[in-house]
Amino acid sequence: KDGKVSINTASKEQLMTLSGIGEAKAESIIAYREEHGGFRRIEELMEVGGIKEGVFNKVKDRVKVP
Repeated sequence: KDGKVSINTASKEQLMTLSGIGEAKAESIIAYREEHGGFRRIEELMEVGGIKEGVFNKVKDRVKVP
């Protein structure tokens, strides 16, 4: 639809299509959402280990929270 990746439902492979997100960060995103019951805001990505403002700024326009 809008071409955005839902960080609450995306597979590891889908997350890895995002700039700056490799296998380890994709796995960290999935672990974070399982532990916290999902993301409420896209800014929460910066609470995931290894994702700082630089990576967040690369992906923020390509992700969504349904």
